[in-house]
Amino acid sequence: MAAGHGNTPAAWTAVSVAMLGFVVGSVALLQVPTQMTLLWIGIIVAVLAFPLFLVLAKLGFHASDH
Repeated sequence: MAAGHGNTPAAWTAVSVAMLGFVVGSVALLQVPTQMTLLWIGIIVAVLAFPLFLVLAKLGFHASDH
């Protein structure tokens, strides 16, 4: 594996957003069926992490400094 593997702002941002989505969804699962809306918000946030990564990569935030 490369020395700088995954150490870019695009990668860190995408992983952070995905983790936030999973945490929100997990908290909502503890309160089902009262928090179904919160569950779907968590799912949507987690899924949007990948397109966010692609956009940030296209903007140059995934470039290696080597």
